[in-house]
Order: sequence, then structure tokens, then C-alpha cells
Amino acid sequence: MVDMRINIGTLQLANPVMPGSGTIAEGLAQAMDLSQLGAIVTKTITQELREGNPPPRVAELPNATLFSIGIPSKGPDYFVKTIVPFYQSFNVPLIASISANTAEDFGTLAKRISVPGVSAIEANISCPNLKKNGEAFAMSAQSTHEVISAMKNATDLPIWAKLSPNVGDIAEIAQSAEASGVDALVCANAMLAMGVDVKTRLPKLAMITGGITGAATKPIILRMAYQCAQAVSIPVIGCGGITDATDALEYMLAGCAAVQVGTASFISISAMTKVRAGIEIYCNEHGFEKVTDVVGAMGSYAPSTIHAGSL
Repeated sequence: MVDMRINIGTLQLANPVMPGSGTIAEGLAQAMDLSQLGAIVTKTITQELREGNPPPRVAELPNATLFSIGIPSKGPDYFVKTIVPFYQSFNVPLIASISANTAEDFGTLAKRISVPGVSAIEANISCPNLKKNGEAFAMSAQSTHEVISAMKNATDLPIWAKLSPNVGDIAEIAQSAEASGVDALVCANAMLAMGVDVKTRLPKLAMITGGITGAATKPIILRMAYQCAQAVSIPVIGCGGITDATDALEYMLAGCAAVQVGTASFISISAMTKVRAGIEIYCNEHGFEKVTDVVGAMGSYAPSTIHAGSL
């Protein structure tokens, strides 16, 4: 039997599979056993009440989906009183995803939701920083440091930082987050994109631009996750384009300790459980007694096997 347990900092998960934030809701418990997950990551919440962006907010693309949801939120009071108690019955670590407009607000919100039942907080630092003209926090090493520092001063809970793929050097941001005391990295959020309907001559999203997710993004974000894993000593959680166990294993072999499944769950409610089962089957077939032995097990080609003109 394969030991599927993994550690993300001080937090132990029964297996390395969890949802990406915004891709799971309480209704999913009627269709699948949430206790089979390694962790449950909630939809991102904000301090203020938010309705989200106007429609259209979703557009299907080949092997991808374009989103501009706008983080609808019922606020921290609703989260503490309603969401946390609901998920406690599944005996799975609950990871609260949060977003805020300033570093100080990240700290304030982190303190507000640091209640029994919350195991860790995922900082969605891909959101705009109002003090930096709307630039995402995760696009700046300094802004990343300010957010994580504010949260570390506000809560004793483990903190995960969800990075943005919309940067030139993601390893630099990862190292800044690690130096600031973050417990794990999630790589990565959606990539900025847009689409135009040539029949109506209108943008496919009301807000014109949005984030692209799904299978088409995997090779790019896999590369970024690998770079992060090479640059830091804390766990990296791969997130981007994972549709099956093979995708998840690519991330893990490249150095990720765990994975988050997002868009695939909109296509199949059993996506996460199939990924978990597939990872276990792979370990059995390849002689891995512990799933942690898969992490970073990707080899490399010897120089003598690389020939000029092979690219």
C-alpha cells in the first residue's frame, strides 16, 4: 500500500490533491466525498461584500477557459459563521483563500478568519494592489514581502502564497515570499488573456480581459512551478491545467509537493478523485512506497546524449 501522506510545512495532508480556489463550493459535497481530498481550499473571500463582475464572465476556448468572475464575496463574517462549520464535518484541512486591496488589509482579514477549523490561509496575491496603481502584489518582490509580513504579524496560522504567472522572473517572487516567512507557494494563478467574438465584434468578456485556465496553460505553468521548486526550500503546490493524474505527476516529478485541480472539476466532478487514484496507481506500478518519493524525482539527460541540432 502506498503512503499517500504529505507535509506542507507543519500541516499533514492525507494525500497531495486539493481543489484550486474558486472551483469548489458546498454543493459539491452532494456529488462527491470531500473527505477523499488532501485539503479543501475555499473560494477567495474579501473584507468587503462583492457581487463580482458583470456578465459575460466566462468564455470557452480550445483546451482552455477564459474567466473574469471578479471574486464575489459575502465577507469574513459569513465565512466564519457558515463556511467553516460546513467543512469541519469532513475532517480535512481547510485552507482559506483571501484577497485584499492593500498589504495591511491582508493582515486584517487574516486575523479575522483565524478561527478554529481553519488550518491555513492562502494569500491570493495575484489581485491588484491599490497602492501600486493596480499592479498585482505578486508582480513585485517588495509587494509580496509586504503582504506576507503583514499576515505573519496578524496570525499564527500557516500561510500559502498563490503566485501570479504574469511575471518575468517568478523565482524572484518565490524567494521573496520564502524570505518573508511564507510556509508554501501555490504556482500559479490564471494567466492574463482576452478573446474577441468576430461575429458580434465584441470582447468575449464584459471586462475585456480576464484569466485563462485549463489544459492549454499547463506547459507554461509547469515550467514556472519547476523554477520555483528549484529556487526555494519550502513546498511548492502545482496549479495550472491539471486534468488527470499524468498532469499532476508531471508537476510532482518536477518538484511540487502537491497539486491543485481547478478547471477540470467544472468538466467532471470526479476529476480530483480520479487524479488522486491515478497517482496511487502510478506509485504502485513504479515501485514508490511513499508518494513523497515522487516529488522531484525527474531525472536529467547526460551531456553526452544531447546532440547539436536537437532543438
